[in-house]
Amino acid sequence: MTGKDLRERSDAELEKQLADLKAELFNLRFQTAAGQLENPIRLRHVRRDIARVLTVQRMRELAARGDAAAAGRGGEEARA
Repeated sequence: MTGKDLRERSDAELEKQLADLKAELFNLRFQTAAGQLENPIRLRHVRRDIARVLTVQRMRELAARGDAAAAGRGGEEARA
């Protein structure tokens, strides 16, 4: 899953994706506690995917408010 893919999705799709990823993370943690996790790297990938979804949601929230600097389009110019 890439940032570009996520930015192309609707808000409802992002919400569903986030819920699915959180459920998967819960299941992976449960498998870890039970000693049955076959691919521990999957934990890292799911956590990062969750962070990507949350980042896209936050960017949209800031863009809707009209805050160009916080949405990643400004930086130095917005502070000056």
